[in-house]
Amino acid sequence: MNDVLRPFHLAFPVNNIEETISWYTDNLLCTVGRRDVKWVDFNFFGHQISAHLSLKSNQLISNSVDGHKIPINHFGIILKKKQWNSLADNLRNNNIEFIIKPYTRFKNKKGEQSTMFIKDPSGNVIEFKAFINDEMIFEN
Repeated sequence: MNDVLRPFHLAFPVNNIEETISWYTDNLLCTVGRRDVKWVDFNFFGHQISAHLSLKSNQLISNSVDGHKIPINHFGIILKKKQWNSLADNLRNNNIEFIIKPYTRFKNKKGEQSTMFIKDPSGNVIEFKAFINDEMIFEN
């Protein structure tokens, strides 16, 4: 894997900018970058995500994966295991409802990973993963 990974940018819809700022800073410990009345940029683990005000609702469509209904539309980040554990604890302490509670899939197999899914106040689904070794991310 490339050691000089560049930050990505993702824009996504939200229903309320102020509520979004509170939620992302309190629960995911993101910091706020530039902002306007209709959008806000966050530092999402070194990447730039932009929440844009939208009055359209997010409809969840899912696929069955590993016995769970995984929302098709989602974004996320692959963390180091220690960061992942710390974030899971923080989310539990903040009483965040999990769509899929933290667990490890493919235990003792190729691609073993810890994963959890949550939803922000606007219905955007976020997945957090951790692999034992980053080399496993693209193994098949």
